[in-house]
Amino acid sequence: MDKNKIIIFDTTLRDGEQSPGASMNTEEKIQIALQLERLGVDIIESGFAAASPGDFDAIKQIASEVHTIKVASLARAIERDIEAAGKAIAPAKNRRIHTFIATSPIHMEHKLKMKSDEVLKRAVQAVKYARTFVDDVEFSFEDAGRSDIEFLKEMSDAVISAGASTINLPDTVGFRLPGELYTRTKALVDFVGDRAIISAHNHNDLGLAVANTLECVRAGARQVECTINGLGERAGNAALEEIVMVINTRKDIFGDLYTDIVTKEIYPTSRLVASITGIEPQPNKAIVGKNAFAHESGIHQDGMLKCAQTYEIISAESIGAAKTNLVLGKHSGRHAFKDRLKELGFELENDELDKAFADFKALCDMKKEIFDEDLRALVNSEIAKVEQIYSIEKLSVQASKDGHTSAAITILHENELKEEASLGNGSADAIFKVIDRISGHEGELKDYKVRAVSQGKDALAKVDVKVKFGERTMIGHGLDVDTMLATAKAYISALNSFLSMK
Repeated sequence: MDKNKIIIFDTTLRDGEQSPGASMNTEEKIQIALQLERLGVDIIESGFAAASPGDFDAIKQIASEVHTIKVASLARAIERDIEAAGKAIAPAKNRRIHTFIATSPIHMEHKLKMKSDEVLKRAVQAVKYARTFVDDVEFSFEDAGRSDIEFLKEMSDAVISAGASTINLPDTVGFRLPGELYTRTKALVDFVGDRAIISAHNHNDLGLAVANTLECVRAGARQVECTINGLGERAGNAALEEIVMVINTRKDIFGDLYTDIVTKEIYPTSRLVASITGIEPQPNKAIVGKNAFAHESGIHQDGMLKCAQTYEIISAESIGAAKTNLVLGKHSGRHAFKDRLKELGFELENDELDKAFADFKALCDMKKEIFDEDLRALVNSEIAKVEQIYSIEKLSVQASKDGHTSAAITILHENELKEEASLGNGSADAIFKVIDRISGHEGELKDYKVRAVSQGKDALAKVDVKVKFGERTMIGHGLDVDTMLATAKAYISALNSFLSMK
């Protein structure tokens, strides 16, 4: 192995999906997986195969779709989990099982209710069983940040002897400071030597995930586990884009260390994940936030006009965030449209391109200027669609300040048009009620977000909803110049995702 190469292990589809409300359907996961492959990540943790039949199926489909990337599935140190992981990733050309058990005193006592010798025995059994499915096994010590360092050494010795080739040291609750993690990681790196790769997996509870990960790299860790936009449960995970750009930018510190990330794919990947999950990076988020390359101060603007390096240590172009005001118009041809999509990171098959071009032409009739963000939203909404079990044919909404608000909808289902109307407490409520009535599936709205995709009074409205059907919460997306139509599309999208997952 090249000791200067930092392996990028992306867990957006597993740990990132654990962000509250960030559930994705199978088609959306495949779309993100293919973009991560274009981005150049080495390993994609595609999910937790034993979690549900839907997760198993999504992992299996991802394993069948990607070509160069290694596909991993998480599994507890339990045989049924490991078996599910092994079967789910079987179609992939390159496979890894990532199994784990908790090693901190608080976890062993209160969660596992196991002694340390029992934990060690279970870990060894898990690795040996995982090796019957794959040659590449990663073992994680959950809550390693609060585990005894000597016990971690003992565990490392045992699981490496059993066949593990990567040892992951998660700071599961984001407890440690950078200096502490440097010392702990260095101790494990020196102990393990060339027998296995040491991996860093840090959470952001104290806002230190990226700093902690970089200190682990300086201490000798050669794999980093991270997510796009820093997604993850609680305060999130270490952000891939920040780790990569620090290593690229600060060669005075990191020397010959490098990653295989194609940095111009960073911004398109960030936008795709934000669009699908409905979770936008904060405006001042490093690297990919909308203000990351914005300058309002007169002093800063003056410096930028004279020399961009006065206030920018990286360029927007280097991460693929270069902006074009007016992209295309109604007189643009299919070839120009295809070329612009390619610049934005989309390479569509003929059928997909034909559909996207038709949608683009329809959009040109509704708004004067088409921006890059319009195109991204248009294509993302089209290629991430699940089977359209229900689709909206007509929508009429009547709102009144002092009277009743009503919605009338015509929906196509199994080649049959169904029409209904309903009163509601506002336009959106009326729309949701009439869709529930037609479909026979009553959803509980958990979140509703509306934003303008680009600029202008005729901007596309992007609506993201989270709707609970039974015990499952689904995300739906709607896109239209009419906000209420986008709202209806988003709710229908969530319903279709739910039925698809069933």
